[in-house]
Amino acid sequence: MIEKMKKVVILAGENSKKKLLVSLRHAGVMHITDIVRKTPSADNLESRRAEYARILQTLEERKDKKDKTKLDVSGDDFDRIHSALKAAVDREAELKERINALQNERERILPFGEFDPEALKALEKDGIPIYLYTLGKKEEEKLKADESVKFIPLSYSGKGNAIAVLYSPLPREIAAQSFDLPEKSLGELEAELLSDSAELKEKGDEIVKGARYIPSYKAYIAKLDEKITFERVSATVSGDDVIYLTGYVPEKYEKKFRSYAEENSFAYMISEPTDEDNPPTLVHYKGITRIVKPIFDILGTVPGYREYDISSYFLVFFSLFFAMIIGDAGYGIVFLIAAIAMHVKAKKASDINILLYVLSVVTIIWGALTGTWFGSEAVLHKIPFLQKFIVPAITNFPDIVGVDATWAQNMLMKFCFILGAVQLGLARVMNIVRKAKEKDLSLVAEAGWFIDVVMLYLMALYLVIGQAVPFNLIIGGIATGFVLVCCFSAQGPGIKFIDGLKGSLAGFFTTFLDTISCFSNIMSYIRLFAVGMASLAIAQSFNGMAEGMMSGPLIVAGIAVIAVGHLLNLVMGILSVVVHGVRLNLLEFSGALGMEWTGYNYEPFKEMVNNKADNS
Repeated sequence: MIEKMKKVVILAGENSKKKLLVSLRHAGVMHITDIVRKTPSADNLESRRAEYARILQTLEERKDKKDKTKLDVSGDDFDRIHSALKAAVDREAELKERINALQNERERILPFGEFDPEALKALEKDGIPIYLYTLGKKEEEKLKADESVKFIPLSYSGKGNAIAVLYSPLPREIAAQSFDLPEKSLGELEAELLSDSAELKEKGDEIVKGARYIPSYKAYIAKLDEKITFERVSATVSGDDVIYLTGYVPEKYEKKFRSYAEENSFAYMISEPTDEDNPPTLVHYKGITRIVKPIFDILGTVPGYREYDISSYFLVFFSLFFAMIIGDAGYGIVFLIAAIAMHVKAKKASDINILLYVLSVVTIIWGALTGTWFGSEAVLHKIPFLQKFIVPAITNFPDIVGVDATWAQNMLMKFCFILGAVQLGLARVMNIVRKAKEKDLSLVAEAGWFIDVVMLYLMALYLVIGQAVPFNLIIGGIATGFVLVCCFSAQGPGIKFIDGLKGSLAGFFTTFLDTISCFSNIMSYIRLFAVGMASLAIAQSFNGMAEGMMSGPLIVAGIAVIAVGHLLNLVMGILSVVVHGVRLNLLEFSGALGMEWTGYNYEPFKEMVNNKADNS
């Protein structure tokens, strides 16, 4: 559920600014609104934070997983260690760039072998300039016939030939590539490469050992984050003689906020948010529904304060969509093994771990009901016991249970349409219940949409699988729903009926398009059938490819084909879940609910680290 918020204003004398901020941070319940993001002091802290974060990222990437040593330092010791690690990281980057340049230069001059560039420069000072070229064999033969060009053939291990031209460069019309003299000889380059490579290893070892200070970096960055927030909130404080801050407090923390303000002798005002206000969203996840929070966090979706908390519905439908898209009990077992491995390694089950348990079990159940075990019919023949779980109406192997293949496919598509009608119809019922509590007459329009959902579901059955339906009833029902929406969609509390009617009729064309969209939304649930069948077809293809290899010396290749093929299919299935399973919840279902996901998280101004020694 979405927690109710109270709008609050807290006031204090101008001399109490620091006390107000420190104590408010300690209370940790007030979400400050309109925080000033750009201040000179905050920007300076941000720059420092970026530097520490850069070094921390390098340490995270380079840490030795076998080294479990964790060192915690602070103050001057941390500053000294950070300076050394920053110098090592910067020097390492410099060395890598330098070594790359040296290697390129070595590769460039290597075909010419060892020679002293200084000797050639000395000849130039003595009046004998030398120009080096690479060219083809035919071009060299032409030069030999030209007595005006003085050159010396050179030993060259690259493609083509090389020459040293005396006194003046070659004319442009001659097809030859000039070679710039290097600053250093091949031997000098090799020596520098050895030296720099040794130093690079030394700096690398220093960085790897520095990963032991990762906890110290994380603690220091957390402290900087708190200071940055403090500076921004300080800049947000308004007023002269009397200063104040505005924000929101969850209703459940109202008593705590009042106690805090009264104990510190601060004035305050508490009120209900108005329609013009935009409070932050604090979702309270009840029981098992908390396991969907990581999905919302990854997607970055936050419901608006006045929108619905659909976490429980999302969990139910997403789990079923996941199972239908993956569609294979064997794959479900793979997910279950992965969930168990994560649990054992972490020694406790995280929310993501529990979610994986749920998804894997639901996938196993769905796969068992459709008779799909790694896309193989042979598994059902070799383990007849598995056939007892098959539901003939949705099976992927109709011959096993003796039903018509077309009938089974039609029943599975019908099940997809049922899911669509149930989910979209549920959205309309939720809207009706909510508007009934608000005494909003537009609930009649929601009832009209519910009728349309049911009728359009029947229309989908008629058009896609050819099921006999009461066609006249469908047309009448769609028309009835359309009229109700056209007459009541703009009604609402405080709106005169005639004004609402005018507003509703003004949206006639939009309602017409939305009705078509409602039908397409129901039709879109057939993607569950289509993607599931595609996954089955891919699995069967790889099984067929490997079938002829499962004996003799090719058995290893056959096993590899099966393993790689099913792994690829599994990855594509997961991507399909993201594309299709999430879409049906966040677009079709949420769209019917009128959700726009425009909310922002409740983030109270609070302590993030221990501030006993530092209260600023």
